[in-house]
Amino acid sequence: MGKKPGFYVSLTRKHPQYIAAVEALGHAVRVSGPLDSKSLHLVQLAAAAAIRSEGAVHSHVRRALQEQVTPDEIRHALISLTSTIGFPNVTAALSWSEDVFKAAKAKSAR
Repeated sequence: MGKKPGFYVSLTRKHPQYIAAVEALGHAVRVSGPLDSKSLHLVQLAAAAAIRSEGAVHSHVRRALQEQVTPDEIRHALISLTSTIGFPNVTAALSWSEDVFKAAKAKSAR
């Protein structure tokens, strides 16, 4: 997995048992059903967009990219939410996704 955001690292230091439990729950969810990792990341991204959480969108886009989900697949997943969560929420999530795409591109150019 890639580098974790600074706040997450700080929270892990302050509350290690809590973060361990959250991570264990995440693992249990991933292995508890038939969806592949790519599909799960897109579902989580959709939920993050629905609650309009910039940090969660950033996180789920980063993780989706690590699972070889393409930027076009991410964009398509987000625009497919328009009739469910609305155009303003979708465009916000698309904008936040572009932040991650740009950062990933800059990192790969180094």
